[in-house]
Amino acid sequence: MNELHAIIESIVFAAESSVSLDRLCELLPEFDRGEIKCAVTDLSAVFAERDGGVHLVEVAGGWQFRTRPPYQQYVGRLVKVKAAKFSQSALETLAIIAYRQPITRAEVEHLRSVDSGAVLKSLLDKKLVKILGKKDIPGRPLIYGTSKEFLEVFGLKDLKSLPTLKEIQALDEAPQFERQEELPLGDGVPEEVEESLPFG
Repeated sequence: MNELHAIIESIVFAAESSVSLDRLCELLPEFDRGEIKCAVTDLSAVFAERDGGVHLVEVAGGWQFRTRPPYQQYVGRLVKVKAAKFSQSALETLAIIAYRQPITRAEVEHLRSVDSGAVLKSLLDKKLVKILGKKDIPGRPLIYGTSKEFLEVFGLKDLKSLPTLKEIQALDEAPQFERQEELPLGDGVPEEVEESLPFG
């Protein structure tokens, strides 16, 4: 591991949120962008091969150290961070915004068929949604989109990492192992059941 690897590792470790390649280049003007990009990729591979408690992953448009899934429960004992819980209405609204952004409140309410002002405010307070600007139509309504925090909370590299509608629909289909032919158990003749069973 060379000096640049060590510098990037220390920056990403100290950062409160994911650090983008652009931000690393701003912080490290003495290094070439190509060098920085290669160093980050190499560093990620080093942590992947190490197979330790943390790994360096690309999330929310940048790089971040994250606890590997098998060890999250142990870190939870120390940190005691409450898992983010969302109501059904919050999840619906968040999904609509994630897939349809940029979108106005009226458009969200049209799709949900219910007032969404309180839910939108809650998502804004949690910094999962942000105001992107105003739509160029009469009344100039605010338009909403998801934030960097949204990507971090859901562990997404970018919005392209969201599952497609086809993938979501596939979750409803019965897994292959549930579709099986009749298994040849016994000689095919069901045994007679004793009429006087010891229960009711």
